[in-house]
Amino acid sequence: MTQPPQPPQQPPGPPQQPPHGGFGAPQDPPPGGFGAPQDPPPGGFGAPTPPPQGGAPAYGYPQAPQGPPAPQGPGAPQGPVPPPGQPATPAYGYPGQPPVQPPPGMPGQPVPGQPPAYGYPTAPMHQAAPQPGMPGAPGGRGRMSAQMKIIISAAVAVALIVVGGVVYATTKDDAPADTTATGGTGGGAGGGGGGGAKAPGGSGKEKVPANTQAKVAFSIPAPVVADTVTATGSWLTDKTYVKSGVNEINGYEAAKGTKLWTVPLPGELCAASRHVKDNKTAVVFQASKPTPQNKYPGCSEVGVLDLDAGKMLWTKSIAGATRGDRKLNWEEVTIGAGTVAAGGTYGGAAWDLATGKELWRPQENAENCRDMGYGGGEGLVAARKCGDLDNPTVTIQNLNPATGAPLSSFTMPTGVEYAAIVSTKPLVVAADVGDTAGDGSGISDFFSIDEKTGKLKAKIAADADRYAAECNSTDVEKCENLVVGNNRLYLPTEQHEGSGDSATRVNEIVAFDLTTGQLTGQKLESGKHREIVPVRMDGGNLIAYKSPAYEIGGQVVSVDGASFQETVLLKTPVDRTINTAESSLVGREAILYRDGRLYLSDYFISKPSTVIKDTRYLALVFTTE
Repeated sequence: MTQPPQPPQQPPGPPQQPPHGGFGAPQDPPPGGFGAPQDPPPGGFGAPTPPPQGGAPAYGYPQAPQGPPAPQGPGAPQGPVPPPGQPATPAYGYPGQPPVQPPPGMPGQPVPGQPPAYGYPTAPMHQAAPQPGMPGAPGGRGRMSAQMKIIISAAVAVALIVVGGVVYATTKDDAPADTTATGGTGGGAGGGGGGGAKAPGGSGKEKVPANTQAKVAFSIPAPVVADTVTATGSWLTDKTYVKSGVNEINGYEAAKGTKLWTVPLPGELCAASRHVKDNKTAVVFQASKPTPQNKYPGCSEVGVLDLDAGKMLWTKSIAGATRGDRKLNWEEVTIGAGTVAAGGTYGGAAWDLATGKELWRPQENAENCRDMGYGGGEGLVAARKCGDLDNPTVTIQNLNPATGAPLSSFTMPTGVEYAAIVSTKPLVVAADVGDTAGDGSGISDFFSIDEKTGKLKAKIAADADRYAAECNSTDVEKCENLVVGNNRLYLPTEQHEGSGDSATRVNEIVAFDLTTGQLTGQKLESGKHREIVPVRMDGGNLIAYKSPAYEIGGQVVSVDGASFQETVLLKTPVDRTINTAESSLVGREAILYRDGRLYLSDYFISKPSTVIKDTRYLALVFTTE
């Protein structure tokens, strides 16, 4: 029986976090956490990690003197937090603070393959100096004849055309030009214009609150555990916030955090769909808790949970198929167009969302083909692998969700072993072709595919040194920091030096046209010492999150899909205690935002440290109400 890999002793911390403790002696955390209804357990704001290590800039990146390290956005500095009312000590990475090494034996290794926080090159534009003999140049010969003026004007016009072509060729790849496909101008923090153009997705539903300054609505302290426990999955309906825990899933009143219900599980939660349909979602969990005889029970159970009622509507498993009378194990699960689909080592299976009726299961075949997993949402798309392990063929199949029959197929290029479904409608796939990404992101290229015909519309090269999106190397539907909407692919760049300031770290969100594969010129900047990431679409608007920085809280912004102008929807408090907890959760699981509330959560629960006393949070919620 295939068993899941042994979990790590401690969960990986957010990328490039400084060591726990920052500068100065550890402080006791505030009792009760942020609005917690009960005493928090020992633990902390997340596992400490060593400070970011210096590295050589990416190829083509301007050389500049290295200044003091700066906060790194999502997954930013952590450290001990003084109780409310005490002066806050700036976290590691802020001006005037030396790096501090974590205590021996403490966890905090960076996430394997985490891309470096630099590498988005921008080339400064220089104006050519006047040459001797030219009008306005020193040493000129005075007035010229009309004929000479005509000759010079023609030469200048030709030069401008040539220079314009060079500028376009340079900015097309490195620094997107500030012109959008919709006729407006992008660039800067919400560069305006748009000329009244509308985003293809229409208007958004999120409204600007009367007061955008948020406060902590409630928090969920992490339970005390003896070993690392997976707690993947967080969901939101109009009235319920749902978060997985230790062998259970809990529902909370969305605004105030009052616990509404608990659904116990027979074992640990293994996988969860990020999609919600009709207030239902799908999960995979173990059939039993570990025992001395069976330390790692298989992830064999697929269930559908009613998020508002707090009830498991049905639970299914598959015995037989390709493994005799043993149950198949599942590594991922999704919901697509009314169908629940799970993928694993031996293939894929599907059930009707409403009834639990089995629609298909893995089948042995002469071609040695199997569905690795599925992408859900509006449609259902399979990533199917055929052939031997040394020379596989990966095919992307848009499926009839009721039967599993392929509606269209696209064969991925040679050198692709795994593929990730970013979106099903429009169909966008990510892959690391020939293992060329080199940074563990799982992405070297994106493929925009016509889901009706299976024809490739555009291939988008995503330089791993420049863009910060990530896809799990083997999961079919586990991509972070990227959003598809308005016939655009929105990607964040890696952090890099700010304009003319080596001590300032910034990044941007840029957009690719899914029809042409080209940058649209739309660009939204994070601001100093921040990192901005796309969260989701709101109609034709993009919801994005900006990490907290020194004396600056985090932000949720709405970005107009046509003009790329940003509007602030929520600002988290400017408080080091809160910002440290906020930073420890950003990037750990999907960011949720709705109706003036921001939900951040973790997907691992680890054993509390015996060296440092701290408080760890499973979830932290902000509200503008």
